[in-house]
Formats: sequence, structure tokens, C-alpha cells
Amino acid sequence: MHSIAHNNSLKHRKVHTDTYRTLNGNEPWTTVRGYVVWVIVRPLTGADGDGDGRCVVAGDFRNNGQLDLVLRQSGGGPVLLYENRFPRRHYLEVSLRGHQSNRLGIGARLTAVVRGQSLVRELYPLNSFTSQMPSRVHFGLGEATQVESLTIRWPSGREQHLTNVAGDRHIVVDEAQEGEAAVTTVAPGQTIAP
Repeated sequence: MHSIAHNNSLKHRKVHTDTYRTLNGNEPWTTVRGYVVWVIVRPLTGADGDGDGRCVVAGDFRNNGQLDLVLRQSGGGPVLLYENRFPRRHYLEVSLRGHQSNRLGIGARLTAVVRGQSLVRELYPLNSFTSQMPSRVHFGLGEATQVESLTIRWPSGREQHLTNVAGDRHIVVDEAQEGEAAVTTVAPGQTIAP
């Protein structure tokens, strides 16, 4: 049960559901009608490297509201930045400063209402092999220029409500404050204290 077909950007193999494994150990795969399908996206995206990539982090490293990817190679080699070059849309990035909760607000649940649709994020900076995501939440707003309401459920149990939060910026929300006094805008490139 190992029919393998080759194409410039597609490999597939019929396998039993309990025997999934990659052909070379580092290709993305999915299943389609009982087949394990590997899709090689390098020729389409230019996202390619000669090294053995072991960790990847998504973040707004250029302070423009677009999430880029940073890739680190195992055993050294260059750190690679893959810039997001999709058309720009509106966004809101949120960092938290806890007082009753932990200082970074880790474990908080944020709900943004944008054009009547609820977007829910939880602040858990994901860890992978030798990497960690930034301690901030990113909301993609599409064509909307503001968040109608932002509700933060802090780890302490406190709920904080903000309304008409302008987009296209990075903000810090302070757990101990109310309303607009709770929000500070971070200038691009500005370092914020943990």
C-alpha cells in the first residue's frame, strides 16, 4: 500500500492511518481521501534555506502590523527573517501589564468585537524547540479601522472593558486602570518594560 507519485511540488503516498511518516523528515503534510499528501511550498514562496530549521517564531518584527517569521537553524547558521509581503490590512496588537495578575498577563483571554464579529485570543506565548513567541496578542482587523469593544478577562478573574479602540497600533493595557487611562500606545521601535 505504498503508491508514490512525483510531481514538481507534490508527493503522496497511500498509508494506513497509524503509519504516517514523512518521506524526508521535514516536509509539511496533510491527508486527502486516505492519502498522506506532502506539499512542497518552497518553489512557490521563496521560503527556503540550506540549513536544518528547528524553531520558528511569528511576530511583528518590523513594527508594521504584519506578522513575519524568524527561523533558527540547528547547530548554528544564519537566523532567517521571512518578511510578510501580503497586502497590508488593519490590525491591533495588545500587550498586558498585570498587577493582581502576573506582570505579563499570561493566561488572559481577550475578546475583540470587530464589525459585529468576535475574535478571541488567549495570551500564552507559545514555546517550541529553542524559541518563544512574543508576549503580545495580534488581532487582524481586515478593512476595519477600530475594535468596537475589547474585553480582557485577566488571570485574577477581573474583567476589563474598552470601547472604540483605534487600530493600526500596538497598545499596552494596564490591569489597574479603567477606560482610556488603561491604554498606552507604543511607538514603533519603542522598548516596553516587562
